[in-house]
Amino acid sequence: MQKHFWHSMNFKDVCNYWSTNTEKGLDKKAAQELLLKIGHNRLKEKPKKPLFIVFIEQLNNFIIWTLIVAAVISAVTGHMENPTGGFFVKYGDFVAIMLIVLLNAFLGLFQEIKADAAMEALKKMSARQAKVIRNGELLTIEAEELVCGDVIVLEEGDIIPADIKVFETHRFSTSEAALTGESVAVMKQNVEVIDKEAPLSERINMVYMGTTVATGRARGIVVNTGMFTELGKIAKSIDDISDEDTPLQKKLNEFGHQIVYLCIVVSVIIFLIGILRDKEGSLMLYFMTAVSLAVAAIPEGLPAITTIVMALGTQRMAGKNAIVRKLASVETLGCTTVICTDKTGTLTQNKMVLKKIYCDGDYIDVTGEGYEIKGQLRKGKHIVSNDDIIKPHSATGAILDTGILCNNARIKPNEKDPGIVDFVGDPTEVAFLVAAKKAAVNIDAKYGEYTFFDEVPFSSERKMMTKVYKKADEYMIYTKGAPEMVMARAKFTLENGKIVALDDKKKKELLDVNEKMAAMAFRVLGLAGKSISADSVDSSHENDANLFEKDLIFYGLAGIMDPPKIEVKDSIELCRRAGISTVMITGDHKGTASAIARDLGILTEGRQSLSGAELDRIDDEKLTEICSNTAVFARVTAEHKLRIVKAFKNRGEVVAMTGDGINDAPAIKEASIGIAMGIAGTDVTKSAADMVLADDNFSTIVAAVEEGRVIYNNIKKFIYFLFSSNMGLVFAIFFTVIFGWRQPVFPLQILWINLITNGLPALALGVDPAERDLMSKKPRSTKDKIIGPWEFWMILVNGVIMGIAALYAFYYEYYVIKEASLTPQQQYYEACTMAFAILALSPIIHAFSCRSKSISAFRGVFENTWIWFSAVFAVALQLIAVHYKPLQSAFKTIDISFEKWFVIIGLSILPLLFMEFYKIGLKIKGKKIE
Repeated sequence: MQKHFWHSMNFKDVCNYWSTNTEKGLDKKAAQELLLKIGHNRLKEKPKKPLFIVFIEQLNNFIIWTLIVAAVISAVTGHMENPTGGFFVKYGDFVAIMLIVLLNAFLGLFQEIKADAAMEALKKMSARQAKVIRNGELLTIEAEELVCGDVIVLEEGDIIPADIKVFETHRFSTSEAALTGESVAVMKQNVEVIDKEAPLSERINMVYMGTTVATGRARGIVVNTGMFTELGKIAKSIDDISDEDTPLQKKLNEFGHQIVYLCIVVSVIIFLIGILRDKEGSLMLYFMTAVSLAVAAIPEGLPAITTIVMALGTQRMAGKNAIVRKLASVETLGCTTVICTDKTGTLTQNKMVLKKIYCDGDYIDVTGEGYEIKGQLRKGKHIVSNDDIIKPHSATGAILDTGILCNNARIKPNEKDPGIVDFVGDPTEVAFLVAAKKAAVNIDAKYGEYTFFDEVPFSSERKMMTKVYKKADEYMIYTKGAPEMVMARAKFTLENGKIVALDDKKKKELLDVNEKMAAMAFRVLGLAGKSISADSVDSSHENDANLFEKDLIFYGLAGIMDPPKIEVKDSIELCRRAGISTVMITGDHKGTASAIARDLGILTEGRQSLSGAELDRIDDEKLTEICSNTAVFARVTAEHKLRIVKAFKNRGEVVAMTGDGINDAPAIKEASIGIAMGIAGTDVTKSAADMVLADDNFSTIVAAVEEGRVIYNNIKKFIYFLFSSNMGLVFAIFFTVIFGWRQPVFPLQILWINLITNGLPALALGVDPAERDLMSKKPRSTKDKIIGPWEFWMILVNGVIMGIAALYAFYYEYYVIKEASLTPQQQYYEACTMAFAILALSPIIHAFSCRSKSISAFRGVFENTWIWFSAVFAVALQLIAVHYKPLQSAFKTIDISFEKWFVIIGLSILPLLFMEFYKIGLKIKGKKIE
């Protein structure tokens, strides 16, 4: 469909374009033809992936494919080596490896099914039915059947089903916070033409799909439907953004490639050395040895343990109200460097609250939170009582009366919590009613005292509204609006209970206060009124602003704001200490946004604010250059938000984007990790997010960031642990080939160590508690390696120690001691059993050292009870593998004496002793390894 600027076209041109008119609407036949031509009024949805495809995607990992290849090779070699053996003799290794592959895939599948038990998001954003005029008849039709040119009727509470240009309005306002980020309801008017370049938030003659009618009623012409609406454009932009791997996924894939290449190189070397040393030897023997080494080098349990640890992390996060939708995103939080956050509903409460009043030359603070009626009016230390309010010519009382009566909103107690109010109407007007409740004003009684007579409605030109009530033999006038506009109609003011002239000095004082309050992020309204005799008014004065809004008494100023959530300021400071920059991105006005950002500690010295208009004047390269010292982006659209996130990513930042509105969804999808609000968030936004905050609390992000850091640190710990153990196996096999000895361990024993006796302590390390100073450290760089230089050398050293310890026991038992009671084959199996036991037990003990690079294993030894449970259980399983008769034939083990177990334990603690002496050396030198 051709792009049109409907807001800048007059009604006649719009009607001509769609062959419609404002009285009769479309012809029914024409509507059907347009439906066939343009299509149904709905947003396109991606087809849901079959479970089989989701399952296959869990296998799309380089290490997983390597394990599958290793399993196939094990099956082939097992069959060739034991052609007449039983199934498990031939294919035991294959079955064991494939079970771990399938376990990992099912864990990932379960997590995705659990996370995606969500709503059909975009569908829910659309209204179900719509009232239209066709052939002059008012009809109710399915919203999907709306077409461009339909004349539509909108009423309070309706979800707007399409993009519409309004031509008739009655006190009509819409809530566009979800689309534009603007927290205040937007008054709409039947203005024919608006500047072509006007931003979305200033097109007061247009309403948009997915927003809601806050007050009043209207009629309009549908100008865009389905994917051509503003919501449709956002939906398309979400689809156009491709998913990318998380930092951990990228590292694990890179790491997997390195492991495989190393395995291939070392296996080929082993195979060649074996053949060159023993030209008469069996090719199959050396091929099997090379395969054993490859199996030993690859930590088969790594993918499953990583998945389990992240899944456990998501459970802990869920307990803290952070629901992770995409498992791989869990650890991304740990390296987040920038949090781009929406203002309305994320940093603030998304509730307009009257917080400050100025009258009688002094400020009155209104206490309490949100729409709770628990609160007070305080002038310094003095509580403004109901007696103060009802005094004659009380400015405070006059302001509250005006707020109640110059008002079209209504409130009622919440059914679940009588201390909170529910409301219908403009949130700004609700703020006055809540404040009156806090002041113990009987609102229903107040309504009962007056009879409504007339209203002069708000308009963008007048910027004020007036309501007129009859009371006994006089008419009471109540006016509220922009302070400068109300003051221009006022001649008097209240001062210490008296009506006095509003002179220029007093006007300047009030305007100065207005500016100060506006700079504090308040939306400031002026309130005024008067009474006139009944005989001066008749029906001919309907909407007579010249009569009703002349010579008013100016009562004072009311400061209304969407206040920050209580915990947010502390959370932002925690982020700062953790090296995370917080950036506010909002559709609200630059001044309001900057004031709130300054109060929360986001806009600090040396950082700037930018508006959407200013963003339009700079290119992406310039934006990338300046975004790092910009704390606030105001009056921005969905496209701006997307550009901002991309700019930060271009600087190498790991970006978390939070939000609740439709306009946040594309940026949330583009971000390294997208975070949606669970309560206030739209379904579109939740669908695009990686994580949803169940309590809509920005502070929950800080807890989630800490959990992300814990998860990543623990992944590093168990990877270091697993490779230390695997290196012991590699060295044991490598040196036996070099020395020309018989193989000390068998493939099934290697798998047992990798999956069982190593797997349990690795899982325990995966749930290790957080370090005490974790949130005082800067985020890790995405360039940091999982295995850094320190880990690399420690893996080598500990691997050599484990390998030499196992080979010493094997060599001594097989080549030195000759026990007369054992056959040569039994002697060999006993030597292999001791090597097997050492290569299994030494990592279990070494796991205690892996908890910290610098702190002794004996300090805080019981902080992680899971590592003790895992160690005891793993040792018990190892004893079963060695001594349980039905398993001895499979594992090729033999019973060994009590005394030899002492030797095994003595050799198995060598890695622990080495690490303890190393840490003592660090302590003496005053060093600490991070």
